[in-house]
Amino acid sequence: KVWNPLADDGDALRLAVKLHMDFTLSGERAAVAQAGSHFAQEYCNGDPYAATRRAIVRAAADIGKATP
Repeated sequence: KVWNPLADDGDALRLAVKLHMDFTLSGERAAVAQAGSHFAQEYCNGDPYAATRRAIVRAAADIGKATP
């Protein structure tokens, strides 16, 4: 099985847990944060699951860029 957190809810959740992320849905947006320092949000456009996965991956990329 190929790891793909953009397409697989389980992979995205494991990534969020590993990086200690918090996430929330508010109206039409999914938002993800790690201890308030790394933040990403995505519009749902009818699919809150996909928006949450995208936000998790974007926040993880931001964390990766900030890690020496």
